[in-house]
Amino acid sequence: MSMFTKTVTAMALALTAVAGAAQAEYPEKPVEFVVPWPPGDLEDVLTRMIAEDFSEAYGVPTAVVNKPGGGGGPFPGAIEVANAPADGYTIGSFIIAIPVVGPQIGIPDLNPDPFVPLGNFLTYPFVIAAGGNAPYSTMQELAAHAQDNDVVLGHFGAPLVPTQVTFGLAKELGFSYASDAAFDALDCNTLASGDVDVINTTLQLILPCLDDVNVLASIGSERISLTPDTPTVAELAPALDVALWNGLFVHKDTPQDVRDKIIAVAEKTVMSERAQQLAADTGALVYWQPAADVVDQIAKDIETLSAIEKMLAE
Repeated sequence: MSMFTKTVTAMALALTAVAGAAQAEYPEKPVEFVVPWPPGDLEDVLTRMIAEDFSEAYGVPTAVVNKPGGGGGPFPGAIEVANAPADGYTIGSFIIAIPVVGPQIGIPDLNPDPFVPLGNFLTYPFVIAAGGNAPYSTMQELAAHAQDNDVVLGHFGAPLVPTQVTFGLAKELGFSYASDAAFDALDCNTLASGDVDVINTTLQLILPCLDDVNVLASIGSERISLTPDTPTVAELAPALDVALWNGLFVHKDTPQDVRDKIIAVAEKTVMSERAQQLAADTGALVYWQPAADVVDQIAKDIETLSAIEKMLAE
C-alpha cells in the first residue's frame, strides 16, 4: 500500500469516526420544546415534565416556549418548529389540530405537512361547559333554551376540532349558537365575566371552579373520571366521536437516532408516577402512543373532520 493510499485511508477513517462521534453527541446544546398555547394547561405541564427529564438524562439545558395566538391558525409555534433546522433541537408539542387542520387551511409553512410524530402522550378531558347559574344543565336543555334565547360560545378557534365538534353537536340537537368568539384561554374567569354563555375547554382550566360550573358534555368516546355523570358527545351523536390528543413532533428530516433519544425520555416521563398522578387528578388520559400508530390516528382524524365539515355545510 502506497503512502498516499495509507494517508487517504487514514483520513477517511478519521472522518468516519468524527461523523460517528458527532451523531453520538446529540444533544450537545440547549433543546427547546415549543407549546403553541399559553402556559398552564395539560400539554404545557406534561411537556415541562418531559423537558426536565430530558435535561437530567442528557445533561443539557432545556426550555419550554409558549407561543399563543394561533387558535384558528396560523399556529405560530408550529411554524417556528417547521422552519427550525431538522436536528432535534426544536421539538413541537402539538394538539390534534396542527397535523390535522393546519395543512388543510392554507398555511404555507404547514402544507404539505412538514412534521413527523414521535408519539402521542395525552388525551384531553375536553368539555362543553356553562356557568352554574345558567338555566340549563344538559345539552338537551341548552338546545331548548337556544330556541328562544341567544347563546354565545367561546372556543379556542373556529377551525379547531373541538369547536367543529361543538358546532356539529348543536346542529344534531337542532340549534345554533347566536355568535361565537375565539380566546387564547378559556377558564373560570371567561364564564364569570359574562363574555360568553358556553365554552369548550379542557377540564384542567376549570378545575378551580368545577363546583360552580355545569359541564354539559365531554368530547371523546369515554366519560371523564371527574365528571362520570356527564355524557360524552359520542353518546349524544355517534358520528362526532373524536379524541383530542397532544403529541411530540419534529421536522420530518430529523435523523432517526435523534428521534429515538427524544422518544426514550418522553415515554419514560409520561408513564412515571407523577405524570400518572396528574392524569388521576385531572381526568386526562396520559400514555405513550408510538409514532406509527399516531400516523394512522392522524389519517383517521382527517377523515372524521372532513365528515364533520360536510355535515356542517348541509
